[in-house]
Parts: sequence; structure tokens; C-alpha cells
Amino acid sequence: MDDQALKTTLRSLQFSAGFPGDVIRQLAAISSTHEIDAGDTLFREGDLHEKLYLLVSGKVALKMLVPGRGEVCLLTVGLGEFLGWSGFLQQTAMTATAVATEDSKLVATPTRQLNDLCEANPSFGLQLTRRVAQALSRRLLATRLQLLDLFGDTPMAPPSNDPQLGRG
Repeated sequence: MDDQALKTTLRSLQFSAGFPGDVIRQLAAISSTHEIDAGDTLFREGDLHEKLYLLVSGKVALKMLVPGRGEVCLLTVGLGEFLGWSGFLQQTAMTATAVATEDSKLVATPTRQLNDLCEANPSFGLQLTRRVAQALSRRLLATRLQLLDLFGDTPMAPPSNDPQLGRG
């Protein structure tokens, strides 16, 4: 994808739409496109990874290893959503494994250069951080809803009357 096409793509994605033109130009200058086939792994839980991805097409499942249950799909991300926030927040160990469920195209941005851009342009840094926080908030809500669904039919144990637990 050439530089102009990358700028157009960044302007069209929900996550990056509305960024000022100079920021789009700077993002395009440090970003590249990345294609991944269905079934391929983009990154693994626990691995060090220093790229933030915006999904241009396709779908990517985020999976986590759950003791006693194996790998569990937490969420599937689609058009315009981002992956790889751990590296952006300078916690480079990935919190999930990302596996393409369809052939997918992504914009890949090195997180070190992205953080440098945020420091050089604090207004953009605040705007980007807010968008990351909003997206993570939506993911947290989705996870809570999954947990409610998972445990919704399971009766809760009555409160304990054990005085050692402070409920007596």
C-alpha cells in the first residue's frame, strides 16, 4: 500500500478517523500494512511484541490460556478495531494470543515510534490514549457480559456464616 493509500485507509477507520491531517501523515510515515492468512497467529500471549495494529479487513480472535480449560476465545475484533495495546502502554508482554479467523489486512505501527509521536504532540497523545481507553472499556464491558452469560445459570453459594470470614 502506498503512502497516499495508507493515509486514506487511516482516515476511513473508526479508530483513527478524525485525527488531524498532520497526525495522519506522521502515522502513515511510521506505519506499514500487514497481511495475515486465516489460521495464522499475529502474536502470542506472554510474548514481547511492539506493534499496534488497526484491522483494515478480516477478523482476528483474541484468545487466552485458561488453566484447566485450554485456550479460550475472549473476543473477535473486526474492521477498524485495534490490537496490541500492551505494547502501546509499554507493557510489551501480550495479554492474549491473536489468531486470524479470516484472511486479514492490518495497519501495523511500531509502538516505540507511536509513543515518540505522542510525546512530541501531547494533544494527539491525549486523543489517542482516550481512544485506546474507550476501546478497552468496551472490551471490559463485553468481557463482563460474557462472564454473566457464563455464570448466569449457576446458582450462587449463599453467604457464609463462618465468623472467621467476618460475615457471622
